[in-house]
Amino acid sequence: MKTLLVQLGKRSYPIHIGGGLLNQGMLIRERLQKERLCIVTDDRVAPLYLEKLKSALRPLTVESVTLPHGEENKDWETLDLIFTALLKSGYGRDSALIALGGGVVGDLTGFAAATYQRGIPYVQVATTLMAQVDSSVGGKTAINHRYGKNMVGAFHQPLVVMADTQTLDTLDARQLSAGLAEVIKYGLIKDSRFFEWLEANIQSLMARDEDALDHVVVRSCEIKSAIVAADETEKGERALLNLGHTFGHAIETALGHGEMLHGEAVSVGLVMAAALSVRLGQFKPTEYRRLCRLLERAGLPTSLPDNISAQEMRKHMGRDKKALAGQLRLVLPKSIGQAVVTTEFDDAALEATLEAEPV
Repeated sequence: MKTLLVQLGKRSYPIHIGGGLLNQGMLIRERLQKERLCIVTDDRVAPLYLEKLKSALRPLTVESVTLPHGEENKDWETLDLIFTALLKSGYGRDSALIALGGGVVGDLTGFAAATYQRGIPYVQVATTLMAQVDSSVGGKTAINHRYGKNMVGAFHQPLVVMADTQTLDTLDARQLSAGLAEVIKYGLIKDSRFFEWLEANIQSLMARDEDALDHVVVRSCEIKSAIVAADETEKGERALLNLGHTFGHAIETALGHGEMLHGEAVSVGLVMAAALSVRLGQFKPTEYRRLCRLLERAGLPTSLPDNISAQEMRKHMGRDKKALAGQLRLVLPKSIGQAVVTTEFDDAALEATLEAEPV
């Protein structure tokens, strides 16, 4: 097991990474006081891991609520299922939630914890690659709105994050690829050597080599935890973690939440951000081609769906959370291993990118 620490003063918390951690309930129990526990999971994960986690938490009594799976259910209606279950069972401020699942379950559970009776603790037990490398770390919680992804939420840090990499054995190939989009993003924004390692080892990752998967979860969490510690509420550097997301979120909203997996939309967004940067003379065409090849080898899409227009993309991008005073801010790569947040981009170059003109 590898343990990292997200350094946030009194609210610091560990990230435990390794195989078989679902059997080690003490990693959760040691972070609790006397809270009454409720596990929140979904109807895909529950049959696989719910009883195992409950057993690991004994002698504590743990209840659970099972949600419908999928990004299309990350909404007010599903969030209310959590609140209703807690209220019906008489949960108070001496309660804690445990998110058992992927990014959707983690976001819903975290937002419920941030707002239930004005805030209770929660734990992240991540079972997908996307959740283990990205969404479980950093305290961003949210639900979607028909006008935009993750538009209603709160910053609420967990007590502990647990990533049992053995749960990736039950992850379908499409979900594995979706998680790799975020992994590739980390190399692109912060670590050129990690990007090179991914180029050399992508086949091992696709084949679910245990050591390779452990390495990408650890390195991704190292990069993200350092950025979160420096900028918890995204006033500056943390915005770099959104590389590809302004385009990607617009794609998800335009298609309808759940039509394209988040990681798939981020993959297209990474390519679009890189293409714009090439047009601006900031990113080398050779690096752009390397990025496209790596994403394709990871089983990810690299082009905008034909049924989304440039006008529709602009409309949804205009609601991006990074926008200030109505001005769009974008995260763009400058080289493999370096990215910037900028408002300085030529509108014609952005239009050409949204029109999917070749670079």
